[in-house]
Amino acid sequence: MRTIAMIVGLGAAAMSLAPQGRGAPQRQGENFEWRGRVEPGKTLEIRNVNGAIHAAPASGDEVVVTAVKSGRRSDPSEVKIEVVPHDGGVTICAVYPSKNDRPNECRPGGGRNNTDNNDVEVAFTVQVPAGVALVGATVNGDVQVRDLSGDVRATTVNGDVDVTAAGLVEAETVNGSVHAVMGRADWTGAMAFKTVNGSITVQVPANLSAELDASTVNGDIESDFPITVQGRFGPRRLHGTIGDGGRQLRLETVNGGIAIRKG
Repeated sequence: MRTIAMIVGLGAAAMSLAPQGRGAPQRQGENFEWRGRVEPGKTLEIRNVNGAIHAAPASGDEVVVTAVKSGRRSDPSEVKIEVVPHDGGVTICAVYPSKNDRPNECRPGGGRNNTDNNDVEVAFTVQVPAGVALVGATVNGDVQVRDLSGDVRATTVNGDVDVTAAGLVEAETVNGSVHAVMGRADWTGAMAFKTVNGSITVQVPANLSAELDASTVNGDIESDFPITVQGRFGPRRLHGTIGDGGRQLRLETVNGGIAIRKG
């Protein structure tokens, strides 16, 4: 058994492959706004396809969601913003026109939403009250969350994920970097941060105890925490224990570095 204080290195730069329209000028659609109450402890879920999600704290106890639609070839009015209240909170989706017998839908946790070459982009801006959890999911676009008090789960495919929250944080992308700052370290089970083409930087409280599993192919791993490792380890794969262990912390990329920071 060996204890290491740091594994040095930092990874490759991230790529963002969010599509950009060319040619015809953009057409602006009618802006959407929704205001309503989501009780503390419940979840506000924003589900997008083409476009970014930006979230920040609300000034009061009311959720405020705005969506700005624009397109070049396609008509922005064809994309509807649907609001679905449910027992766990509220889900709000950008729903694209259905083109076949399987209609697109807005449901908590996801649902079918095929764009079928529709190039309309929807930019969501969200104000989240204290104590309300946030799920922000898109496909082509960044997810940026600033200074929320609750838990956050943020995912995209082509874009960066940048989250700061006082609660627990999960973040994932494919073509982009992950940057996450979380204020709690008392989760149960596993907490994962993943990308393929990009770096991962995660800041956690100084009292973290976890079983760490970190891996990269083209990049290095760096940690502010002493890590107790068993067996062989290298600059691109590390399995070890931080503090007393227990819960699992998984960080995985292919083209990029991994950094674990002490908050």
